Amino acid sequence: MKNYIIFFVFVSALSINAQIYNVKDFGAVNDGLTNNTKAIQKAIDSCTKNGGGKVALTGGGKYMTGTLYLKDNVTLHIGNGTVLLGSPNYDDYTTDTHKNMYKNEPHMNRCLIFAKDAKSIAIEGYGTIDGNGHKRNFSEGRPMLLRFLNCENIHLNNISLINPAAWTSAWLYCNNISVSGITILSRVNNNGDGLDFDGCTNVRVANSNFDNSDDSICLQASQPDKPCKNVTVSNCIFSTKWGGMRIGLLSRGNIESVTVTNCVFRNIDDSGLKIQQNEGGEMKNMVFSNLIMENVPRPIFMTFCQQRASVETPEGEYEPLSRMHNFSFSNIIVDNSKGDKNSAFFITGFPNHYIEDITIRDVQFVVSGGGSKEDSEKKVREYTIEMLEGWWPEFYRVGTLPSCGVYARHIDGLILDNISIKTINKDERDAVVFSDVLNYSLNTIKINNKSFKF
Repeated sequence: MKNYIIFFVFVSALSINAQIYNVKDFGAVNDGLTNNTKAIQKAIDSCTKNGGGKVALTGGGKYMTGTLYLKDNVTLHIGNGTVLLGSPNYDDYTTDTHKNMYKNEPHMNRCLIFAKDAKSIAIEGYGTIDGNGHKRNFSEGRPMLLRFLNCENIHLNNISLINPAAWTSAWLYCNNISVSGITILSRVNNNGDGLDFDGCTNVRVANSNFDNSDDSICLQASQPDKPCKNVTVSNCIFSTKWGGMRIGLLSRGNIESVTVTNCVFRNIDDSGLKIQQNEGGEMKNMVFSNLIMENVPRPIFMTFCQQRASVETPEGEYEPLSRMHNFSFSNIIVDNSKGDKNSAFFITGFPNHYIEDITIRDVQFVVSGGGSKEDSEKKVREYTIEMLEGWWPEFYRVGTLPSCGVYARHIDGLILDNISIKTINKDERDAVVFSDVLNYSLNTIKINNKSFKF
């Protein structure tokens, strides 16, 4: 019996080792200079051909590569202290890795790691994927780090993603995605988005850190028949030069059933939550709760207007507006005491196209204040096609708001409940300003500890 147990353990160990494909065995060199594209790809191909397993990059150092194709049942394991390094040569990135779905951005079509129609794939390992995307390497053509197209059962766990030349990742029409324990550092080039989910379903993002030069997480829908739905984001920390989370812009399909909870937003230049519908899909059923924001000028920035965002919509044509409804925001603490006077919750629909049924409850909001009487009389511009001139509905196009706390326009069904606003400096604007808001309810609104009378 003892000999049988030893033999069984020995055979089992061989079986486990047979599922690990060390890229060094395929000729890869971790010197940071050798192009290992063929060697690493050979390991991936061998792994998937033999039923799947783990392709391992270990032993420290840097394995430089061009475009890699991740395939069925393959886990790309990048060990602690080891780096998968993107080649600085743009020609090492292939041209058959789909495309960026935003208009006017074909320079981001190439990518470092690509998967198409793949099932059960993963990237893990406590190591680092470094896009090497510095402007000295990529100024015009700028490859993304990761792109997954029509894939299912994807895991991205315990990995650092740094220095992409463009977006960190694009997930198109994928199902069952789990992202956990990752760190994204994307500041070396422009448009450094973090996780962009386009037409994806059943998405979970948790326990992750984001430091981006553009939106940290995006939810979008570039195809009318590919909704973005069933998405949860929890226990994450966001810092970015633009938006913490942007939902919309690409919105030809529906975007729905989204929850964001237990997250911290810090030092964000534009907005914490940017929720923007403008391309014909329906946006609905979203809950945002238990959020801390510090130095975030617009904790909530919502727009409903008409604009062409997709590369597949002919220039000069616009999708018809649909509906935007059912949003809940609660238990939010915001400290913008070091910001400027334009810190506010800014929510604007469009004439005859209202954002419907919004609840904002249990908010503590500290702002710098400093608004003048002239500011309080400002008329906020509409986000018309003519006003946008082909650009996105960003806040800078309207400028100073007539409110120091909440500005809402073209809304049908708005509840503000238990909102406390404190200004560091004297502000002559009202705490809350409405324009064309129907069916609203205000309960316990305070400005500097005094009840606000609307």
